[in-house]
Amino acid sequence: MNLNRKPTILLHLICMVTIVGTLTACTRDGQDPPTNIASSSHTTSSSIVDVKPFQPEELPDLLLQGKNETVYQQFNEQFKQQVSLKDMEQLSAFHEGVQSYTLKSTMKLSGSTNYIWSDEQGTKGIQAVFDPEGRISGLLLVPLETFPETDVKKTATTFALPFHGEWFTFWGGTNVLVNYHYEHPSQRYAYDFVQQKDGSSYQGDATQLSSYYAFGQPIVASAPGKVVELKDQIPDNEPVGTMNEKEPAGNYVVIDHGNKEYSLYAHLQKGSVKVKVGDQVHAGDILGLCGNSGNSSEPHLHFQVSNGVNLFESESIRIQFENNADYIQGTTIKAP
Repeated sequence: MNLNRKPTILLHLICMVTIVGTLTACTRDGQDPPTNIASSSHTTSSSIVDVKPFQPEELPDLLLQGKNETVYQQFNEQFKQQVSLKDMEQLSAFHEGVQSYTLKSTMKLSGSTNYIWSDEQGTKGIQAVFDPEGRISGLLLVPLETFPETDVKKTATTFALPFHGEWFTFWGGTNVLVNYHYEHPSQRYAYDFVQQKDGSSYQGDATQLSSYYAFGQPIVASAPGKVVELKDQIPDNEPVGTMNEKEPAGNYVVIDHGNKEYSLYAHLQKGSVKVKVGDQVHAGDILGLCGNSGNSSEPHLHFQVSNGVNLFESESIRIQFENNADYIQGTTIKAP
């Protein structure tokens, strides 16, 4: 979540047709992820001939080689109705100075697969969504802003994971394509975690909280410290998809770990918080249950560390996890 106004993430690909993911949460000053790519309603060119389908991993090299027609031929029909081959050709200049792209993240959602690549300097990114038939339903080329000075500075405290069992990193990493929090200093190194089975975070009625695997799961302290702030009586959003922008973090716990490092556990279930202000906690102590309170679009945990108690007046710090682990979007985590 971006604890300001967490935008509904349709991952704004060129005239995005397939929803890549809609996990949203609270931001106060947040804006939708940048796209810097022109939309178009041009129709399909009739002069294109059939070409052999390519694998998703081949996309960046094809773009670098200027094989726009090959790429365009693999657009699904709905996408072709909104983007023309001419539009594709106008994007070639984006790749100037790039030698290669490296795959950073893959994520399966609702049958489609989302791929993210960045160049050697981390200043240009590609995002593509392939549908179950292997057709491209969305494409984004975007300049990436980097913050190397803060990227290399990690917390003095070493943190364990804030949960047990298997979880999925929906947002996490050091560019806006894998972690849309990244453009906001107050939440730059935040994570959003969900639980998934077979690429879905729920089973059954998507509007019901009880359908979500993460809802009601224990959330635990990641390191020892003192509870300094919390909320516990914000209702969980139901039907799922409704959001409470007036209470961005919903129910939450903030722990002071010393060294001006404060961990935040947000969107907890109403009435589930097990601690009180002033309590000394140890790593692994239960703080509450995963919920859907605040500006959250579905049950998940927003976790981050800041240099102050007040989220919106502080700066996020990159987390030093145990075993020097780093969790990027698309990473499945198996916590003890």
